Amino acid sequence: MTQTILGLITARGGSKRLPMKNIKDFLGKPLLVWSIEAGKEAGVFERFILSTDDEEIASVGRASGIEVPFTRPGELAMDTSTSFDVVKHAVTWMEEHEGYKPDWIVLLEPTAPGRQAFHIKEVAELIKNTTADSIVGVTKTPGHFSPFKALERDEQGFVARVGDHVLLKDLVHRNQDLPSSYHINSALYAFRRDNLFQGEGSLWGASTFGYLMDEKYSFDIDTPDEWIVAEAKMKRLLENEIRP
Repeated sequence: MTQTILGLITARGGSKRLPMKNIKDFLGKPLLVWSIEAGKEAGVFERFILSTDDEEIASVGRASGIEVPFTRPGELAMDTSTSFDVVKHAVTWMEEHEGYKPDWIVLLEPTAPGRQAFHIKEVAELIKNTTADSIVGVTKTPGHFSPFKALERDEQGFVARVGDHVLLKDLVHRNQDLPSSYHINSALYAFRRDNLFQGEGSLWGASTFGYLMDEKYSFDIDTPDEWIVAEAKMKRLLENEIRP
């Protein structure tokens, strides 16, 4: 069954740790543009829009070929603003002002430039047949960062595993013996439109499929140090011609 997909990029102007990071130059073009180009190349979106509160970001978006049909309200561009509220605003605006009601929304965050067009195409293929209410990009967690090794520290400074307080002597220490675990990599999110408006409303709905992505494509930028690491990883991808 055909599923209409709204492509959505969210990029606010405010950022305390990396001011205007969404249009900061990243290997020769504004960071935002990497996600716009990947979305356009994928060719799976019926509409492809940018939600921003900032006119400079909007201008960069328009020049790169993405629609900017509205200006996001300031109250939805704060540090405390939730993704749910931002996505719901965009979907509601499109329906109320343009009569456009997609079946799914694919959210691309500009701070994850490693995601490629073929990833978006693969998620669009999943959307055609999945019974899940949402899809999220995930990457395998390195053993040394496994949740089975995560520790909490008490007031006296003693450590034990988070949640169940298992002592270090009883933990599995060899990474290869640990169960596999995964983390959200911020590269791709997909949601059924109805998730936003049914029940109490959520992005995720009742079930979420994890779309597995290779670690080399999975990096997110939020700090100056992460920016440096992301540039190094992206250079390596480009040098190797970016293949799945």
